[in-house]
Amino acid sequence: MGTKAVDETDLKDAKSTDAEVVGKETRKAAETEDAVVAEGAAVADGADGALDDEDFEQDEDGADAAGTDKGAASAGVGQGAVAVVAAALGVVGLSGGWLGTVASARESLIGQLKTSQSASVAEQVQQVYGDSWKTTALVGGLFALAALVTGVAVLLRPAFGDPGRVQAPWIKSVAWAGVALGVIGLALAIAKYSNIILGLPSTA
Repeated sequence: MGTKAVDETDLKDAKSTDAEVVGKETRKAAETEDAVVAEGAAVADGADGALDDEDFEQDEDGADAAGTDKGAASAGVGQGAVAVVAAALGVVGLSGGWLGTVASARESLIGQLKTSQSASVAEQVQQVYGDSWKTTALVGGLFALAALVTGVAVLLRPAFGDPGRVQAPWIKSVAWAGVALGVIGLALAIAKYSNIILGLPSTA
């Protein structure tokens, strides 16, 4: 009886020990699994955050590039329009335009009103025709000067805005055309105004 009681007690102690060992191992395994899952979640969150930051930076870069392209396009359109205006002013400077025609006719009318019937032929020619032609030359010269200044402003614009930006070739070509027409028109206007070319005929 005593031996049997001892054996049962030892068996119970052994089972208790085994149960404790199994419980500890189970708890350790569960804790290890929880730690692995938590670490994996943290890594995943970090990767998602990095991807989100990278996408945000790419979006910002794309937006900046788009804004720069739009600004460059707007600047190119404006400079091209001004270059065309310079060329048009050069053409008007050579032809005189309707403004020059009206100014010339007005000056001729004023000369007729101011000139008396008893005035000499030279004076009548000067008052009626000479002053009128000079007025035409003056108006043409003003248009030519405007074309020259506008064309030069277009050519020099990149130097004062963004020196690194390349100006479109067609803008340069049209601007240079305006400058050339302005120089020619201004030279002809000065020559006519000073009677170097197409002076009044002799009345002697």
